[in-house]
Amino acid sequence: MALITLRQLLDHAAEHSYGVPAFNINNMEQGLAIVDAAAQTDSPVILQASRGARAYAGDVMLRSMVQALAEMNPRVPICLHQDHGNNEATCLSAIKHGFTSVMMDGSLEADMKTPSSYEYNVDITNRVSMSAHSVGASVEGELGVLGSLETGEAGIEDGSGAEGKLSQEQLLTDPDQAVDFVSKTKCDALAIACGTSHGAYKFSRKPDGDILAMSIIQAINLKLPSTHLVMHGSSSVPQYLQDLINEAGGSMPQTYGVPVEEIEKGIKMGVRKVNIDTDCRMAMTGQFRKVATDNPSEFDPRKFLVPAMNEMKSLCIDRFERFGTAGNGSKIHVISMDDMAKEYESGRLNPETKP
Repeated sequence: MALITLRQLLDHAAEHSYGVPAFNINNMEQGLAIVDAAAQTDSPVILQASRGARAYAGDVMLRSMVQALAEMNPRVPICLHQDHGNNEATCLSAIKHGFTSVMMDGSLEADMKTPSSYEYNVDITNRVSMSAHSVGASVEGELGVLGSLETGEAGIEDGSGAEGKLSQEQLLTDPDQAVDFVSKTKCDALAIACGTSHGAYKFSRKPDGDILAMSIIQAINLKLPSTHLVMHGSSSVPQYLQDLINEAGGSMPQTYGVPVEEIEKGIKMGVRKVNIDTDCRMAMTGQFRKVATDNPSEFDPRKFLVPAMNEMKSLCIDRFERFGTAGNGSKIHVISMDDMAKEYESGRLNPETKP
């Protein structure tokens, strides 16, 4: 099956009221685990690569790997997405290398450390949208700065994360501003800030409305009912994976992620894409540690990687099932990026309409 665009995938998710997990990938083993889980559950999936992943694996390798996964699993619709693009060059080079979707994170300046102005964000996201749409690729924008409502600080992952203290105004997306932003940028999906953050250390306690503002999602959805919303920093940091790591010699302090039941509520409020990276890292690393602890003489990498892949696959299956993604893969008919470009050119596709 040809790769699918984010817009086409999220349009289907909206029509059928489910969410799609977006799993970050860096290597073959992660890709195999994710797509095996998608195939087993008949789910579409978003495979996303950060700038760090692109530097680690290389664009040619990533694109070739994802294309191979698509050929091995022809019934699984796969979107290849650039996560947290920092400028036009990053986004357009991803499209050049076969990515069907890009995120232009204009909430930060190109250094991915300095919170940007609203005008900067609108301008650069709009420019990326015009270029991407001309060839049929999709664009995700971000409004608001990802970070903790507890500490006022952002988690840093793969070089992306605001430095210094952030205000409540920066940490929570303004619903009225979201309407203006989507109208001006023509982005296909909107990542919002509601208290989630990158990494494992999101919350010091199980989050409630004071530190995880799901009400912001609801307010934006009421004003933009046809815009596809995105939750970043949404790993759940499962307790069983913390225990697996620590029982095998790790030293993770107690921490809390975004509860899956809160994500399920978000999906009912218009969230269509849910970013997950830390959970997958923990699943694989936990098994690496367990194998090394249980069999200290083991040196065959495959003996570490196979249980790590199985642990990650199990986690991915759970998310496909909990998000309502399962059972929808075979229902999607993939159209080409050329045809998507024609849809954009005709004006049939804009953030508040569906084909």
